[in-house]
Amino acid sequence: ASADSEMAVFGEAAPYLRKSEKERIAAQNKPFDAKTSVFVAHPKESFVKGTIQSRESGKVTVKTEAGEEDQVFAMNPPKYDKIEDMAMMTHLH
Repeated sequence: ASADSEMAVFGEAAPYLRKSEKERIAAQNKPFDAKTSVFVAHPKESFVKGTIQSRESGKVTVKTEAGEEDQVFAMNPPKYDKIEDMAMMTHLH
């Protein structure tokens, strides 16, 4: 039995619990730069994805959907989205 068929028992909730095999493969092949991909604290969304634009004198400029912020947190690669064992993640916040 494939991993996707195992999730059938969860019905409509399955897509929220685990990505499909196709989505997991796509995430593993998605370009990711651990040195520039970060999470930024956001007042409404908790955290949003961002990309470091520059580093200067201990100050970091980050581009996000919400604009520039100053508190940044390292981001895990896309292959860890909806991972079942959080011990495998590189960064926990």
